[in-house]
Amino acid sequence: MALPTAIYRATQVRELDDYAIQTLGIPGYSLMKRAGEAGLRALRSRWPTAHRIAVVCGGGNNGGDGYVIARFARAAGLTVTVLAAVPVESLRGDAQRAAEEFQASGGQVHPFTAAALQQCEVIVDALLGIGAKGTLRPEVIAIVEAINAAGRPVFAVDIPSGLCADSGMPLGAAVRAESTMTYVGLKSGLFIGDGPEYVGSLLFDDLEVTVPQGAQFAPRLLRASEDDIARALPRRRRASHKGSFGHVLVVGGGPGMPGAVRLAGESALRVGAGLVTVAVAPENVASISAGCPELIVVGLDVAHFDALLANADVVAIGPGLGRSAWAWEVLGATVAAGKPLVVDADALNILAEDRMLRADSWILTPHPGEAGRLLGTSTAAVQADRLGALEQLCATYGGTIVLKGAGTLVGRAGDTPQLCERGNPGMASAGMGDVLTGVIAGMLAQLGDPLLAARIGVLVHALAGDAAARGGERGLIARDVIGELRTWVNL
Repeated sequence: MALPTAIYRATQVRELDDYAIQTLGIPGYSLMKRAGEAGLRALRSRWPTAHRIAVVCGGGNNGGDGYVIARFARAAGLTVTVLAAVPVESLRGDAQRAAEEFQASGGQVHPFTAAALQQCEVIVDALLGIGAKGTLRPEVIAIVEAINAAGRPVFAVDIPSGLCADSGMPLGAAVRAESTMTYVGLKSGLFIGDGPEYVGSLLFDDLEVTVPQGAQFAPRLLRASEDDIARALPRRRRASHKGSFGHVLVVGGGPGMPGAVRLAGESALRVGAGLVTVAVAPENVASISAGCPELIVVGLDVAHFDALLANADVVAIGPGLGRSAWAWEVLGATVAAGKPLVVDADALNILAEDRMLRADSWILTPHPGEAGRLLGTSTAAVQADRLGALEQLCATYGGTIVLKGAGTLVGRAGDTPQLCERGNPGMASAGMGDVLTGVIAGMLAQLGDPLLAARIGVLVHALAGDAAARGGERGLIARDVIGELRTWVNL
């Protein structure tokens, strides 16, 4: 089943379970059997030649799902070893019933031992579910570490054990799965924080539970999709001209820093902006003009800056700007002009020192380090609660915020944030942020709506990065991504 768009808090997914049982009249054990059936189908599809599986079962309903998978796997002819972290006699409710039916079918339950994992080809992680909170107990951490050390592929049921279902951070330790099958609703911890590092390939089954309308089940996040690009960027009219698609002014390129502003300017052109001017320190004009003749390159004279601003539809500021007195003056004049604005790099660092500016029409694009400086906290604190950091940035600085990183978040106060799960580690190289600045500015020039421009720009940038990485992530550079942008704005 394809992944849905909506992503929820763990409490909302538990409420969905209750809704299915109490309102839709689906018995809890029926949901558990559906989960077991879906899990076994996914496991056999992913590892079709595996015949020996070990199922590690905990004491809650996640463990119950594991017992159901084990029973169905035995019925399908697989050799199944169930390793219980909790004695069967201490189980309650549906989990108890699942374990008893497994035993009644001829299955045997063994106490967990790390050595038993060596006898299988695939490990099924049904130890902990989405309700895990706080630091795991030492005996549970020992089981998680044994699973990770076993050298066998792991199939996680609903969520890798030990991963916080809301933040995506390990609760002291977490299972590293090769594939995860999640149920009923997507949980935010599968996508943010360190979640993707532990989840592996993500599969989904709604167990035939349809999410009802209403504020109770309003998504915490929305996943970006390629369909969003096609809707935002329809085919152009034949009578279009360059003035139809906006004039972007990119401001930056302080003394000795021509590269960043050129990357931003060229990226704005590649995503379809009609005209792009870059305003830089005079010494950088010749090198940028020679490298990209399609850009209009002007030396930035603060005394005549107002005329440049007046002619622009959108301004992007920050790449290579520096933090000199000249840079402060340029940023102040840019913000005062009141143009739709994309703020990145050094301009963000100046904002972090000032912390007084706020605008509803701008787009700020901080990476976690810049976000920490803007909020007066650390990079680690931002990464530990990326959604919380996004909300604080929106409240403090206004406008649209793009919190970059693995699982870039795009938000605006009052709107459901969007998650972009595309992109790859090869994009962790110099200039990638400058490319994104240009992409978003080019989108803003064409679309007019800052939130839509940021969402589409982030997704186009990530997809281009994935296309550029087909030949390998290591050694990927920003210009490789620029070369792929055009494909993704012509879907």
